[in-house]
Amino acid sequence: MDFDDKSQTSRPSYTGQCFCGAVQLEVTGAPVGAGYCHCTACRSWSAGPVNAFTLWKPEAVKITRGADQVAEFHKSERSHRVWCKTCGGHLMTRHPEWNLIDVFAATIPTFPFTPGVHVNYESTVLPFRDGLPKLKDFPAELGGSGTVMPEPALRAAS
Repeated sequence: MDFDDKSQTSRPSYTGQCFCGAVQLEVTGAPVGAGYCHCTACRSWSAGPVNAFTLWKPEAVKITRGADQVAEFHKSERSHRVWCKTCGGHLMTRHPEWNLIDVFAATIPTFPFTPGVHVNYESTVLPFRDGLPKLKDFPAELGGSGTVMPEPALRAAS
C-alpha cells in the first residue's frame, strides 16, 4: 500500500472508508478487474452470499487517513485481510501472490462497479443468471483452472 505517492493525481480517483470513518482510502485509475467471489472465505468475511471485488495494483491504493488504525490477518499466503481496528470495518484483501489488492466494492461507494466475472462459482450459494462468465475457481493466469461453468438454468414458475 502506498501511503504518500501523489504521482497518479491526473487519473480518476475514488475514496472510501471503513464503517466508522477512522480509516479512509483512495483508489486511483482503473482496476485490473472486478467481479464477484463465491468462495467460502469471502462469503464468511463479507457476511454475505457473495463478495463484490475490485482488483487494483498496490500503487493505485493508498490509505489517506488512519493508517495507525489498520490491522491485517493472514488467512493464507494468498489472502491478507485488512480492517479497521476501531470499528472492525472491512477495507480490503491484499493478494501478495498476485501483486493485487481487492478493495471491496462496498468500501468505495462512488466507484462505478462493473463486474466482469464470477470466481469460485463452484462454491456458490446464490446462483446468478447475468451472462457473465462463471469460473469454477480462478482464471488460469492467476493459477486457477480457468474452467467456465454453465449459466444456471431458469427455474420454472411454481
